[in-house]
Amino acid sequence: MSEPRRAPRVRMTGSQRREQLVTVGRALFAEKGFEGTSVEEIAARADVSKPVVYEHFGGKEGIYAVVVDREVQRLLGMLTEQLSSGGHPKDVVERAALALLDYIEDNTDGFRILVRDSPVAQATGTFSSLIGDVASQVEHLLGAQFRGRGLDPEAAPMYAQMLVGLIALTGQWWLEARHPAKRDVAAHIVNLAWNGLSGLQRDPHLRSPESGPRAQRPSRAPTPAEPTPGPSTSGPSTPGPSTPNPSTPGPSTSGPSMPSAPA
Repeated sequence: MSEPRRAPRVRMTGSQRREQLVTVGRALFAEKGFEGTSVEEIAARADVSKPVVYEHFGGKEGIYAVVVDREVQRLLGMLTEQLSSGGHPKDVVERAALALLDYIEDNTDGFRILVRDSPVAQATGTFSSLIGDVASQVEHLLGAQFRGRGLDPEAAPMYAQMLVGLIALTGQWWLEARHPAKRDVAAHIVNLAWNGLSGLQRDPHLRSPESGPRAQRPSRAPTPAEPTPGPSTSGPSTPGPSTPNPSTPGPSTSGPSMPSAPA
């Protein structure tokens, strides 16, 4: 009895093969991270030889770069759309928070890849660069709001980083927790962010004069280098502190009326 013949391998075009390798690589990077994924695994899961991977991408770095760039553009597009659609600033914050949580919910693998450590040579297309791009857009929105409220617009870049970081780090936490529900998380983000922005002071300052290791501490009396006798409470027969003559073996034990020995 002859064995069943294997179905012939479908020959793909160059673009089809590239898309297949990107899809396979995306799944492996989300599962194992960049360092934990090998070219051998990518080739085996795609049912091709290693030279095919090198031919199309030069190695796993090439696949990773394409995957990350696509995810960055997808998420950046979603956030940009919400930030540029106008409306009340509180509504903008709400839409941006929901956009990030929507992306995490619908593209879990993609977000896992973005928040993982990228290769050292990967200078652009990382999650940190995406945060910087989004913060630049938020900066313009905050700058206009600050000027209208009499606040310093030069502080807008700093507050933009704070606001975007708040949303992004909460999203990273929710990626694993998935509780509370998405809309509840967004509501709490808006609650903290909006109440903070609406209550900004023109000239904020710390309550303590200095913070950190150099903060002021309660003062105390200096400790003398050598112990000295305390103040006497007895009669005049006890001498006060004196500097002994180097030629004498020690302080005199007689009363204060006794003259010192001749030299």
